[in-house]
Amino acid sequence: MRIEAEQGDITTQDTDVVVNAANSSLLGGGGVDGAIHAAAGPVLLAECREVRRTAWPTGLPVGEAVATGAGRLPALWVVHTVGPDARAGQRDRGLLASCFTRSLDVSSDLGARSVAFPAVSAGVFGWSAADVADVAVQAVRGWAGDHRDSPVELVRFVLFSPGVLAEFDRALGADTQA
Repeated sequence: MRIEAEQGDITTQDTDVVVNAANSSLLGGGGVDGAIHAAAGPVLLAECREVRRTAWPTGLPVGEAVATGAGRLPALWVVHTVGPDARAGQRDRGLLASCFTRSLDVSSDLGARSVAFPAVSAGVFGWSAADVADVAVQAVRGWAGDHRDSPVELVRFVLFSPGVLAEFDRALGADTQA
């Protein structure tokens, strides 16, 4: 599996899956979540409402992931995951890692070959970019090593600022790629 990082707009990624750093309601919000909902259009909100009605009536738990269509995005699917909120005392690195591994599980089950991730829980959820980068890269590398038969060939971290990109570049260079 190839793992890379770039600065950019996740809503314009031509990957099979775009991962949304969602809130548990799945009904849109700020940051990446709001940008993805705005770019995807109303069909995404309708699909998220259906997921809430059928699969997750009380909301998507932290560390879990679920897929919907991608509406007007160039991607085929959006995989929504809820990161832990450090400001609310959720500082469990295992839950943060689960956002990445569960998103890859769901993406693989869909048959996706390429996945674009944001820096889940960085920013408004209070995790430092360095911590998110370390956890994300380690989780993706570990998952790749355990799922060599997965169709996922590319994971791209798409990051909103040069500072966050620098942390992911550092984490990616920290040891040999899996």
